[in-house]
Formats: sequence, C-alpha cells, structure tokens
Amino acid sequence: MSGHGSPSLTTTSHPDLRVAIVAASWHQEVMDGLLDGALRGCTEAGITGPTVVRAPGSFELPVIADRLARTHDAVIALGVVIRGGTPHFEYVCSAATDGLSRVALDHGVPVGFGLLTCDDEEQALDRSGREGSSEDKGHEAATAALATAAVLAEL
Repeated sequence: MSGHGSPSLTTTSHPDLRVAIVAASWHQEVMDGLLDGALRGCTEAGITGPTVVRAPGSFELPVIADRLARTHDAVIALGVVIRGGTPHFEYVCSAATDGLSRVALDHGVPVGFGLLTCDDEEQALDRSGREGSSEDKGHEAATAALATAAVLAEL
C-alpha cells in the first residue's frame, strides 16, 4: 500500500483560511471521489465554501492553481493521469508535478498534491476515497495543504 508510513495529520479549526480546490475533469468517477474527500477535509478544518474550480485536465492544473494562489491561503490540486501506450503519461505527470511545485514556491502558498498517477483505472478508483477504496487521496491532499498553511501562519 502506498500510504504505508504516512503521518496522521489532523487539522485544527481554521475557518479564516481562504482555500481553493482545482479539480481536473477527466475520469469523472475518480474525480468525484477526490473532490468529495477534499471538501470533507475542508469541512473538518472548519472551512465552509472553499472556491472550487474545474480544470479541463491534469495538465491545466498548474496554471489555474497559479491564479488561485494569488488570492487564497492554500490550494488543493486534484487530478488523475492513467498510463496509456504512449509517452503522454510521463509528459503530463511531469508537467503537472513540476508546475504545481513551482506554484507553491513562487507564491509561498501550500498546494495540496492530489494528482493520482496510476497504471490503470482500478488503481485510481482504489485511491479516490470512494466507498470501498483503500485510500482517500483527496482528503490527504486537503489535510496536507491545510496543515502546511497552519504552519506557515505560525512562522
């Protein structure tokens, strides 16, 4: 299991944080699970009504996250890329990962990394947080972003 060794992050109430979620549109069933998990993580931290924006795909996550990072205290980026028979998988995964890292560093705003990079749809569904899933990566991405925002607020 890829979650082996992960910390038990808890978020305290931070209703004053401005939070945005950017979610890709491909693989609707997986994305619905990721988005539900991220929204649940926000609710647990006392955040109501985070800004939710849909991106065409995972490749477009960084440019939308960049814009959101200018006006929000944390951004949660959600997407899924499933390996196919061409190098497209590697290009999209690399561009999205590098772009989201750049957004966080350029703006000093935490970006929760909820981009699933899977070999097949079954792996993606198992990480999506839907009922019966072994992992809830949307919730994990939200919790990590919110915990990081709390640390930054204390520095």
